[in-house]
Amino acid sequence: MERYVTPESLSAKTQVWLEQIAPFNQQRMQLSAEKSALLVIDMQKFFLEPGSPTFTCGGLAILATVKRLIDAFRAAGRPVVYSRHVHKADGSDAGIMGWWWEGMCIEGSPESEVHDDIAPRADERVIFKRRYSAFYNTELETVLRCLKVEDLVVSGIMTNLCCESTARDAYYRDYRVFFPADATGSVTEEMHLASLLNLAFGFAFVTTADEVMRQLGKQQ
Repeated sequence: MERYVTPESLSAKTQVWLEQIAPFNQQRMQLSAEKSALLVIDMQKFFLEPGSPTFTCGGLAILATVKRLIDAFRAAGRPVVYSRHVHKADGSDAGIMGWWWEGMCIEGSPESEVHDDIAPRADERVIFKRRYSAFYNTELETVLRCLKVEDLVVSGIMTNLCCESTARDAYYRDYRVFFPADATGSVTEEMHLASLLNLAFGFAFVTTADEVMRQLGKQQ
């Protein structure tokens, strides 16, 4: 399958996406830096290796952008929280996902680790999840409440599965969701754009990583 976006085409593509969803992207929120956190969804080797059955080409395209976001949040002293999608080797926690998808990301395997370029620091929280949403049967909400987070920036992969599911669940919990179009990725442009449109319409402010970082730095 041809890659719908590359690091070189990401900026131009993002502008096109934002123009296409503009009529529905009306909740132009301003990030509250002192109440914000960055969520990095499933940027694991299992999904970022071209030979993997679940290779997500959009993930490689956004890798450098996600790294810039992580660096900005760290520099601002704001939390960076990671999620990793993993399953037991015996499939006992897979449920319907065990036959829906080809292959599973096994807990403890090298492939389950976050990509080396954006690996979490020892003091950063990593949420292990078994379903699309990082909120489902995890401690994520407790972590965010303890950190007094109100504004959540969602980055990572896949736009239309784990990122969208997490963004929707965050909205249901009354978090203000910021969704950078150039820091989330999928396997096709159609899937990516469809999620951006749906989220803009009812759940999140779809924006860019640069705009998030500008607002983050502006309030320091």
